[in-house]
Amino acid sequence: MSVTPEVVPFTNGLSPPTLLLLSLVLVVGLLIVITFSRRKARFRGNALLLVGPQDSGKTAIISTLAYNQTLPSHTSLQVNTSLVPLSPARFLPVVDIPGHPRIRDQFQEHLVNARAVAFVVDASTISRNGTTVAEHLHYVLHAITSLPPSHLAPSLLILAHKCDLMKTAASSGSSTDVAISRVRTILERELEKRREAQSSGMGVEGLGAEGERSDMGGLDCSSPRGIFKFADWEGGEVDFAGTWANVGELKDEEKGTDTDGLASLRSWLEQLSL
Repeated sequence: MSVTPEVVPFTNGLSPPTLLLLSLVLVVGLLIVITFSRRKARFRGNALLLVGPQDSGKTAIISTLAYNQTLPSHTSLQVNTSLVPLSPARFLPVVDIPGHPRIRDQFQEHLVNARAVAFVVDASTISRNGTTVAEHLHYVLHAITSLPPSHLAPSLLILAHKCDLMKTAASSGSSTDVAISRVRTILERELEKRREAQSSGMGVEGLGAEGERSDMGGLDCSSPRGIFKFADWEGGEVDFAGTWANVGELKDEEKGTDTDGLASLRSWLEQLSL
């Protein structure tokens, strides 16, 4: 008659403190593996999206980046794509999304492939059309915060463009600083109006284009009262830069070493390690 050998459990002979320690080590190890797997699985694109209202200068920016000269342009009605050199061995795909209200939402088709989004604003006209520009930006903020967890949110840059057209007093600082301050202030004010309208249950009809959605999110902020400020936006960090693309009659000392007005944009892209 055969005798089945008794299998002695591994935990036999271990003291309770040792068993507790082993359990903790196992749990921590599993958490590390799960966290690493999730991070590894998250996707981030490598393209730059140029979005913003029509006539803000997006096409001029992409032509200057790609060809080192500002080519004659007109209001675009189709997506433009180009490879922009960042260094001799590095090229950045740039996608210019038309700003016409009927087709501007095409940016959502490219958002999953975006490493960065530059929202281009005509700083010289923002005082007149701030409501419409903020409505367009709201769509972008909503789309970014609505990305699935498997996608890392793209970096966001608000580009105060056409700084060379700004008229400033001598005591106001440079035209670039004035343009950035004006764009930031007006957009924060208009987006706060939209946030208040939504929080009061009134929707955002009448604050932008006809037929826009009233259930859009994307305006949540971490400030105590929730007042919209880019610095407190829960969707991520928002950077600002001032640019221009048409040299015009600027004097050499006014241009400095920036011969096409896009130095701050190029610097921002380099910092992203695209």
